[in-house]
Amino acid sequence: MAGPRIEHVNVTVSDPDRAARLMESLFGWHVRWQGPARNGGRTIHVGSDDHYIALYTGHGVAYGADDFVKGRPLNHIGVEVDDLAAIEAKVVAAGLRPFGHDTYDPGRRFYFLDPDGIEYEVVSYR
Repeated sequence: MAGPRIEHVNVTVSDPDRAARLMESLFGWHVRWQGPARNGGRTIHVGSDDHYIALYTGHGVAYGADDFVKGRPLNHIGVEVDDLAAIEAKVVAAGLRPFGHDTYDPGRRFYFLDPDGIEYEVVSYR
């Protein structure tokens, strides 16, 4: 390993199965592991062989809109891709709305909100 790197991010979602399917369809990732989690909850790890997002839901919890307010404490999850247009087409096909398109030094980006309102930044440096 060349140095420290982010290996995973753990986020709470209302439906980890739905969130995992979305990540698989958008980014071509796969479920690496799934099973029981703390306090009787459930987690799905979805990503590549090198990194993943842990999608956690609590046992018997009814999440509301206030549970997914942007910036409390997560602002967004950044995903680097080679083909920005191809991923944007998949985001639209999934019924989600891309926004915040920008070209900046050194790349291009857009954002989208998943069904829980979690923001993703999709960026390409190609």
